[in-house]
Amino acid sequence: MNADVLLTALTELLGPRGILTNPKDTESYDTDWREIFHGKSLAVIRPANTEEVAKAVYLCAKHNVAIVPQGGNTSLVGGATPSADGSQIVLNLSRLKQIRSIDPIDRTMIIESGVTLEEAQNAAKQAGLYLPIVISSQGSAQIGGIIATNAGGNNTLRYGNTREFVLGLEIVTADGHILHNLRRLRKDNTGYALRQLFIGSEGTLGIITAAVLQLHPQPHSIEVAFCALPDLDKALELLNLFHNHNPAALQAFEFISQTGMDLVCSQFDDIQFPLENKGPVYILVELALPDKGNGLRQLLESVLEQAFEKEIVIDAIIAESETQQQKLWRLREEQSESQKRAGANIKNDVSVPISHIPELIKRATSACERICPGIRVAPFGHLGDGNIHLNLVQPLDGDPTAFMAQDHELMDAVSQVVFDLEGSFSAEHGVGQLKNYMMTSWRGGTELELMRKIKQALDPKNILNPGKIFPE
Repeated sequence: MNADVLLTALTELLGPRGILTNPKDTESYDTDWREIFHGKSLAVIRPANTEEVAKAVYLCAKHNVAIVPQGGNTSLVGGATPSADGSQIVLNLSRLKQIRSIDPIDRTMIIESGVTLEEAQNAAKQAGLYLPIVISSQGSAQIGGIIATNAGGNNTLRYGNTREFVLGLEIVTADGHILHNLRRLRKDNTGYALRQLFIGSEGTLGIITAAVLQLHPQPHSIEVAFCALPDLDKALELLNLFHNHNPAALQAFEFISQTGMDLVCSQFDDIQFPLENKGPVYILVELALPDKGNGLRQLLESVLEQAFEKEIVIDAIIAESETQQQKLWRLREEQSESQKRAGANIKNDVSVPISHIPELIKRATSACERICPGIRVAPFGHLGDGNIHLNLVQPLDGDPTAFMAQDHELMDAVSQVVFDLEGSFSAEHGVGQLKNYMMTSWRGGTELELMRKIKQALDPKNILNPGKIFPE
C-alpha cells in the first residue's frame, strides 16, 4: 500500500471537505462513545453521495486498505472504531442526508443513511405517519448504522426490531459496486432476500447508503404510567394483565431497578422521583392507538386497578400531559447517561425468554457481587421483549481502572447465566469488537462457519470493518 497515493486519489475524488487527515480533526471519529476503544485512522473520508462512496471503496480495495463504516458513532460495542495501528480508513456517512421520498399511500420512506433517526421520525410525522424505532441516541444515531446493527429499542415489543421496517436497501459492495435494491414491495419472492444479509451485519458485508423504510399510522392517543412493584415476578404478572386486556395497545413495557432509579435521581438535579412509595422494581408502560376517543385511558386505569387489587403494584402514577409523559420517560432514557456519570461501567446487552428474567437478574447480580464486592448492579430495559441491559457500575469509592480490568470476568459471569437460560449475549447492540471473542463458544461450529463463508464470498479481501463480529 502506498498511503500517499491513496490519500491523493481520495482527496481528488472527495475534495477538501470530504477528507480529514489531521489527528485533531479525526480524533472524535477514532474514539467510541463510551471512550473504551481509542483507534487511529489513516484518514476519515466523508463522501457526499452513493456514487462517491462507491468510488472511494473501489480505491481503498484497489490499495488493500480496510474501511470502517461509521454513522453517528453511537456504537456501544466498538463497532465503528478503527484499529490503533493507523492502517484503516473511517468512512463516515453523515453527509448522505437526503430524504428522497415519502409515499403516504404506500406508507414508505426512501432515506439516505446519514439522516439521524430523529430527523427521519420528524419527516414521517410531517407526512402524517410514524417511524416507531425509538432509542435513547436517536438524536445522533443515523439510519445506516441503525440498520447495520438491527437496532431494537423501546417499541420492539409492538413493532419488532429495525429489520421489520426495511423493505429495500441500496448497498455499496466491498469491490465498489452499487447494489440497487430500493424496491417498495411487501412481497417479492424472486430468489434470496439479499437485504436481510446486510441488516445486522455491522458493516462487515457492505455499506448501506440508502433504505426503504415501512412507516405506520401516527398514534394520536398515548397513555403513560409509571409503577412501583415488589418484585420482578409481579412485573411479569402486570405484563400479562396488559396482554390479556388489549395487546394491540401495548407499545412499551420498560423495567428499571432501584439501583438504576437511585443513580438517575442522584446524577440529574432536574429529575425527581415521582411516587410516594418506593419498590425494588419499576415499570414504565406506554399504550398507544392511532385513533382518539378509544377508551385507552380507561383501559390503563382498569388494568392498574386490577393490579392494585391483586397486590401486583405498590404505587403508580398516570401522566396527565405530554410534558409529564416526557418526564416519566426521562427516568428510563437517562439510565445509561447516569451510569456513565457515576463512574466506570460495564454494559451487558442480553436477552432471555421473558419468563426467565427474574432468574437472570437474581443469579447475575449474585455472581457479580461475588467477583466485585460493592459493585452496583443496575439492570434496566425492555422487559416486554426479554432484552435487559444488565449494566454494572463501579463500587462507590472504587478505582475505575481496577474495575474495568475485571470487565471480561464480569461479562463472562453474566453471560454464563444467560447461556444457562438459553439467551443471547447481544440482544440489540451487536457484537463489534467488544464481544467478538464470545462468538466461538456461543455461535461456533456450523453456524459460525456459515457466517465466515458469507463474509468470504462478499468481502474476500476482508476490506470491510475487519475485527468486528468475528474473533481473531
